[in-house]
Amino acid sequence: MGFDLVRQRRLSDDIVEQLEGMILEGTLKSGERLPAERVLAEQFGVSRPSLREAIQKLAAKGLLVSRQGGGNFVVESLGSTFSDPLLHLLESNPEAQRDLLEFRHTLEASCAYYAALRATEVDRERLRTAFELLQSCYSRVDEVSRAEEGEADASFHLAIAEASHNAVLLHTIRGLFDLLKRNVVTNIGGMYKQRTETRDMLISQHRELYLAIIEGRAEDAREVSSRHILYVQEVLEEVRQEVQRTARAERRNAF
Repeated sequence: MGFDLVRQRRLSDDIVEQLEGMILEGTLKSGERLPAERVLAEQFGVSRPSLREAIQKLAAKGLLVSRQGGGNFVVESLGSTFSDPLLHLLESNPEAQRDLLEFRHTLEASCAYYAALRATEVDRERLRTAFELLQSCYSRVDEVSRAEEGEADASFHLAIAEASHNAVLLHTIRGLFDLLKRNVVTNIGGMYKQRTETRDMLISQHRELYLAIIEGRAEDAREVSSRHILYVQEVLEEVRQEVQRTARAERRNAF
């Protein structure tokens, strides 16, 4: 009977495993700088040579990049679902905007459901902060820019994804963050013009969603998230039809 040799596990492999776990769970974000090697070695309780070996392995996997004199960073492109040129195409194409809302309908409802089930006190505090920032944008009607409101809205939904404790959902939302932010910025102007109650509706829906998650009401959280996106779709469809009617009337007037 033959036996395979038992390979001794290197200390650097344990460090790699821990750092990969931190990247996967979202503790280390794309583009983020790692603590200095001395600090990191102390935190792990390992020697600096073992730590350097682990960093080299992660760099070889394409997860980290080392910059001369600047330290070690999680790669910028990690989780970047769409490139910048494609972002511009998606944000300017009406059908792509519709597709994104359909995608958000499925994705964010799941995030809300699992966040309500799994959120820790730390998650709830982060969500509370994101919600208060969004509420602040809503209250400063004439002062806040669309870009600021768009970022606050997207950050609120990102905090929900983080609280879901589902790595796939989290990294999908993170990869789509810029697209979500631009989607909100593109939509809100037309929505506010189309229906006078839109701002109040969005405030109410986000508050309902926040409370359902904070209070652990998973099914309610999923239902509110779904209803929120359906409302946005409904108003934007009205905007689209109004634009078409206006264009049609102007063409008739030109002849």
